[in-house]
Amino acid sequence: MTYAIPDVLPKLVFRAYDIRGETGGDHITENLAYAIGLAVGTEALLQQQTTIVVACDARLTGQSLKKALKTGILETGCNVIDIGIGSTPLMYFATFYLPTQTGVMVTASHNPAHHNGFKVVLNGKTLSESGIQHIVHRIERRDFTSGHGAVTEQNIIPAYIDAIVSRLTLKKQMTVVIDAGNGAASEIAPIVFRKLGCTVIELFCQYDGRFPNHHPDPTIPENLKDIIATVKKEKADIGLAFDGDADRLGVVTNQGEIIWPDRQLMIFAKDFLSRHSSGKVVFDVKCSRVLPELIRRYGGTPIMWRTGHSILKAKMISENALLAGEMSGHIFCKENWFGFDDGIYAGARLLSILSREAGSVSDVFDALPKTVNTPELKLPMSEDQKTAFMQALSTQGEFLDAHIITLDGLRVEWEFGWGLIRPSNTSPYLILRFEADTKNNLEKIETIFREQLLKINQGLTLPF
Repeated sequence: MTYAIPDVLPKLVFRAYDIRGETGGDHITENLAYAIGLAVGTEALLQQQTTIVVACDARLTGQSLKKALKTGILETGCNVIDIGIGSTPLMYFATFYLPTQTGVMVTASHNPAHHNGFKVVLNGKTLSESGIQHIVHRIERRDFTSGHGAVTEQNIIPAYIDAIVSRLTLKKQMTVVIDAGNGAASEIAPIVFRKLGCTVIELFCQYDGRFPNHHPDPTIPENLKDIIATVKKEKADIGLAFDGDADRLGVVTNQGEIIWPDRQLMIFAKDFLSRHSSGKVVFDVKCSRVLPELIRRYGGTPIMWRTGHSILKAKMISENALLAGEMSGHIFCKENWFGFDDGIYAGARLLSILSREAGSVSDVFDALPKTVNTPELKLPMSEDQKTAFMQALSTQGEFLDAHIITLDGLRVEWEFGWGLIRPSNTSPYLILRFEADTKNNLEKIETIFREQLLKINQGLTLPF
């Protein structure tokens, strides 16, 4: 098949963390995949990377986009190792396991089924922001090398599974419900947890790029109804849910309670700091204020940073931190792992920690400090409107007696709690979250935000 570089690039798909958008129109197309292949192949060769790993998740457009991507890469003279259908962490693992530090994953992560996109690792660095724009500029200039690369296929799933299982042990047998959401964790996760000695109950662990049972995004409570019901029915110890490309983790206790990722990170941090008492832990602006308090209590240094898997990973590297995580469910472990976000490894590591505790999973999480908070709330808003709205709120918003953090959107902090509003970099939403020491104070914060948001736009339908 012959591909052509698009005359006009769909700029909106080149986002802060990766490249993603709708298929079936003029956004994510085979021609765009071909152009990205040309650009990434050229960039790789300029950095002495002669081979690129490619993979795709289970989305219906994955194989055709991967074929076009490979064509572009090969035409630069760069070689390709195709590792087939798998998860984004599998591609990341390949850049450590195989003789290359460059890879491209065809995925739209947790976006809807009719979306797709690309996550790029170039010479060991996950591309974000300026790196992604560099790809755009190279395509616009038509500045590519030319050659004839070779393609090989390799199955590294057994090596990946062994890498996880060989690093972790469980002190007691646990029953775990796995909800892969018909995504990339479907075939790998059940094997990993059985090899660790778990009794595994599978939910939606068959590849199906239509995601017919529920959307594979474990940050949305609606998507966790099935796993909650199954955990309770089967009297399981824990439920683990994964997103579409398996780089994010959702957790449900034996009582059916959703454990949001910032509370997961508290358990990881407490365990990590028992061995690295002065270690740094990086987390995003959406996380609970209890998290940095806990990190300090155990001797660590908390570092708040901007949201985004590639942005957080870069900060983790620059700070020489061994642990990072964000509210969306990306957990990064560099101690005893490779430092990339991996939902399956994070789930296995969490079980290893919990298996050493005398009580139930609920008991362990119940022992953590408690606050009253909301999950992530989404306010639909178009891409162009988001920027204008946030600018107006920054200049016109009135938050009396508050400390305002502008690291990523507006995080407004009072002694009794905080509220956050920030533009999503992957979807047409503004993201909000609130936390307080009491229910009354939570309602107080929500009221303040409600008044300020409606002052900017009275026609908003707010999700709180």
